[in-house]
Amino acid sequence: MEELLADVVGVLVVIVEACGAAVIIVGAVLAFLRFIWAGLRERSSSAFVPVRLTLGRFLALGLEFQLASDVLRTAVAPSFRDLGQLAAVAAIRTALNYFLGREIEEERRQVAAERDVRAQGVPATDPADRARGRMV
Repeated sequence: MEELLADVVGVLVVIVEACGAAVIIVGAVLAFLRFIWAGLRERSSSAFVPVRLTLGRFLALGLEFQLASDVLRTAVAPSFRDLGQLAAVAAIRTALNYFLGREIEEERRQVAAERDVRAQGVPATDPADRARGRMV
């Protein structure tokens, strides 16, 4: 019975890992296409903030799938070594997700602030453009 469970979990691990990889690949392709589109439309660095947000969201979700596959991998009769490896991988991925989430939140605030400034009719400036003396 334990062998059957191990085989089923092994298949599930591969499926969940594939889902995580697919999420990251789809996000990277979508972000790249948005990057090209933004680059053709606008030359300001603020045009790329939504691209970073898109990629960040997909990376965070993909990391969650990868963490889920690691948890599944150690679900059936784990050894102390397996648990230690899971703890290390989980800590690294959790830290990556935490900092990625903080960066996404900061980018969201920046986008919202720029949207508010535009709604008030005041021209927003991009820090890089401001350094060059141009308005966006």
